[in-house]
Amino acid sequence: MIIPLIKGFGTGCGLIIAIGAQNAFVLNQGVKKNHYVVVPLICALCDALLIAIGVTGVGTVIASSRSLSLFAGIGGALFLFFYGCISFRSAVQGGSLSSDSKAQTSLKTVILTTLAVTLLNPHVYIDTVILMGSLSGQFEHLGRIWFGAGAALASFVWFFSLSLGSRILAPIFKKETSWRILDTLVGITMWAIAVSIITGIPL
Repeated sequence: MIIPLIKGFGTGCGLIIAIGAQNAFVLNQGVKKNHYVVVPLICALCDALLIAIGVTGVGTVIASSRSLSLFAGIGGALFLFFYGCISFRSAVQGGSLSSDSKAQTSLKTVILTTLAVTLLNPHVYIDTVILMGSLSGQFEHLGRIWFGAGAALASFVWFFSLSLGSRILAPIFKKETSWRILDTLVGITMWAIAVSIITGIPL
C-alpha cells in the first residue's frame, strides 16, 4: 500500500502547496504568532474531511466503471498538467508576502476567517472531492483509502510546517525569487504526477 500512499501524498503536496489566499493567510498568521496552531489545524481537518468524502464516495463510483476510471484518470492528468501550467505562469509573474500588521486577532475571528478562506474557495472542492476522489479510482478499495490518507497527511504536514516554520520562512518569502522557485517546484511536481497517472492507466 506504499505506492498509493506516496501518490496520494505527492498529489496532495502538489495541490496544497500551490500559492493562494489560504497559504498566504496561514503564513501571515504564523508570522504574527496569532493562533498559529488553530489555523493550520482547521485547514488540514477541512482538507481531510473533503478528501475522505471524495475517496469514499466519488472514488467508489468511478472505480466501479472501467470507462469512468479511464476518463477520470485522463481528466485528472490533464487537470494536473493545467495546474502545473498555472504554477509556471505564477513563477514567471512572481509574487511576495506582505505582513505589516502585528495586531492580534480574536480566536473567533481567526476561526471564521480560516473557514471562509478554506471553504469559500471553489478550487478546494475540485482539488479534494472531485480530483482526489477521481484519482483514487485507479486503486482498489484499500488502495483508495491509503491514497486519501497520503493526501490528508500532506495537508497536515504542509499547513503545520508553513505555520510553525513561518518565523523562518517570512523573511525568505518577502523576496519575489523565493515565490518563483516554489511555484516552479510545484509545477514540476504536478507535471510529474500527471505523467505517472497517464502511464499507469490500464488501456
